[in-house]
Amino acid sequence: MTSLDLAFVRAQFPAFSEPSLQGQAFFENAGGSYTCKPVIDRLTRYYHQRKVQPYAPYAASQLAGAEMDEARMRLAAMMGVETEELSFGPSTTANTYVLARAFGEWLSPGDVIIVTDQDHEANSGPWRRLAARGIEIREWTVDPVTGHLDPESLWALVDDKVRLVCFPHCSNVVAEINPVAAICMRLREAGIYSCVDGVSYAPHGLPDVDALGADIYLFSAYKTYGPHQGLMVIRQSLGEALPNQAHYFNADTLYKRFTPAGPDHAQIAASAGMADYIDMLHAHHFQGVEADARTRAAQVHDLMRAHETALLQPLLDHLAARNDLRLLGPHQAAGRAPTVALSHARPGHDLATALAGHGIMAGGGSFYANRALQGQGVDPAHGVLRVSFVHYTSPAELDHLISVLDRVE
Repeated sequence: MTSLDLAFVRAQFPAFSEPSLQGQAFFENAGGSYTCKPVIDRLTRYYHQRKVQPYAPYAASQLAGAEMDEARMRLAAMMGVETEELSFGPSTTANTYVLARAFGEWLSPGDVIIVTDQDHEANSGPWRRLAARGIEIREWTVDPVTGHLDPESLWALVDDKVRLVCFPHCSNVVAEINPVAAICMRLREAGIYSCVDGVSYAPHGLPDVDALGADIYLFSAYKTYGPHQGLMVIRQSLGEALPNQAHYFNADTLYKRFTPAGPDHAQIAASAGMADYIDMLHAHHFQGVEADARTRAAQVHDLMRAHETALLQPLLDHLAARNDLRLLGPHQAAGRAPTVALSHARPGHDLATALAGHGIMAGGGSFYANRALQGQGVDPAHGVLRVSFVHYTSPAELDHLISVLDRVE
């Protein structure tokens, strides 16, 4: 198959057969996606059969530990990184706070970290707080009209004091896909580390982190069809150089160095269901094609993106033709994620409430992107309406959304 089999896809998500959700079109996926059946099945099995301390010598414990290891191994392979380079934490925000603490101990006063105002606060606030330690924080700002992050503006900020640049793969309100690979390559050539927030990108196709060249890549499993965990890739050389943030006796294990809290065993184990789902899609759409994990993930990524892009462009065209609202971010689907933020005279929350009465589940507010909204002249307190979808969204649901948007003013 060369196009996404939507019926097969939706059959893997119990939410679509849930009676209480019938008649509702889900357009708040950027806040958290539906969970796929393999994840739910693994989580249920873990709690029923393996809810014991893992890695002990008895059978249930061995199975528990093996499933946790499986999740790390399979997902890392799909992203083109070593198993040890992938760690799990309670959320991307928590993972970033731990990382920022490590960098704060490692860097010296006068060193520079560059952040953006396009990010979700998770990849902005923790780094900015390091100013209290004498770290200089420089801001790479968006174009106030388009929300675009111009790479040339970044290079104007770079000098020999810069140690780290933190930026999003794509913003959760602007949605433009930034040229991560090109930026990371140039930073690496300059001896500067990169930290990429992939939370708003990963749900649209698991990233090939090795190809992107990011030193740190973060995203959230609960927005990527999985449980509530934050996934963090940190490349080995950097991870071993940064100060250990975990118990001292875990310092020699890379995937434990930046997770000081005890891991959620069941949710880590259930994350293997994300890999199950990707493999199921590959087996269904590429029958008889033998490929390694990284290639399978890349081919599924392309299937997802193609379906989403085809659905997104008519929506963008329709919204761009209206003069009563402002569409944030690019107007071309190929260059953005299907996360669409709209500024209107009515507050975002009010618009979301009006949509709910017509069977549209969407969100209104600032979405922890206060700086990004302010950078584009939007009051975070007023907020935006955000409609966001992923590959399991149907053309009929998009048509219904457009129809309802025309009725709600």
